[in-house]
Amino acid sequence: MTKSNTALNFIDVFSGAGGLSCGLELAGMRCLLGVDMDKNAIETFKANHLHANTYCGSVLDLTEKKLKELINNQTVHAVVGGPPCQGFSTVGLGNPNDLRNSLFREFVRLVKITNPYYVIIENVTGLLAKKNEKTLANIFKLFHKMGYNLDVQVMSAENYGVPERRRRTIIIGSRINESIIFPKPNTKIMTVGDALKNLKAPNGKFFNHDIELAAIKKKIELERIKCIPEGCGIRYEKDEKAYFKKSSLKLGVDWKNLRENRFRQTKYQRLDTKKPSPTIMTHRHNYFHPLEPRYLTQREAAALQSFPNDFKFMGPLSAQWRQIGNAVPPKLGLALGKAILSMYAEKKMKIIKKTNNKSSSEELVTTIRKRAFNYSNSK
Repeated sequence: MTKSNTALNFIDVFSGAGGLSCGLELAGMRCLLGVDMDKNAIETFKANHLHANTYCGSVLDLTEKKLKELINNQTVHAVVGGPPCQGFSTVGLGNPNDLRNSLFREFVRLVKITNPYYVIIENVTGLLAKKNEKTLANIFKLFHKMGYNLDVQVMSAENYGVPERRRRTIIIGSRINESIIFPKPNTKIMTVGDALKNLKAPNGKFFNHDIELAAIKKKIELERIKCIPEGCGIRYEKDEKAYFKKSSLKLGVDWKNLRENRFRQTKYQRLDTKKPSPTIMTHRHNYFHPLEPRYLTQREAAALQSFPNDFKFMGPLSAQWRQIGNAVPPKLGLALGKAILSMYAEKKMKIIKKTNNKSSSEELVTTIRKRAFNYSNSK
């Protein structure tokens, strides 16, 4: 393999638009490759990761030869991504016909090929549910066999500088560190108001911020949202009575026969400038601008996901929303990148100390005695 620069190199599998890659690069790591089968997402990845290669297609078709060509035989220090894990549920890798299972196998295959120091696996919080206990146990068992120490944590994005409430399961693995470091939460919580304050890119331009595309076309929908105050929406009958005074604006809902007498998800929900946003979804119809009678633009949604203002999204409007809603928030990626770099620095420091430590014969004997009295491997 060719000699890499001083940065830690990584490849991003199931990369989507590259939110996680963006964050890791902001931390000081270096992306070599993004892998995804969504053409629009890969176009976005290309537009924003100018020094990385991309592979658009099924990871099942990414051969070892092709992978090494794409990374130019460079050392890979980390493999990261969000492989589907739920199919990996029983001993023997579960149902061999489960596509999710095979995709997870492929993630593992790329780890085996590249033998990185670190892995980061991102997944839904449901991975830690009781029903997925075997899945998680098998993931740990498999990576332990490959020489990795693993730890898992549910991380809430708003605790890491993201103006959005989004919870994800994060697994970090290392084959060179004895213990895993997770980033510590920030004390300052960012809000919708903070995110929407400035949407200009450093060059003064606005990207993916077309106000006309965010217009509400149906007249009755527009009239309804004009009646909703900032941070409010319609979930209960009392909300409808409070905000829709005109009978023509009523939703025509039989509230008494609705389950729990409420909507499962709030409708006509305006964001609150003083709080983090709810989880950004993959389409624009869930939430409305906090102050203006319209939907959010893609740029606004991306800002709530903590994407930099110069990060450009490619493809049609629906594809851009899907990329934004599916992304790992870059500032969550930034926190993870810093944690990886701190683990790497800690390991390097231990190696330096060990190299510089000229043990006396007495110290050497003490070390040998300690090892001699270790019965853990005896039969």
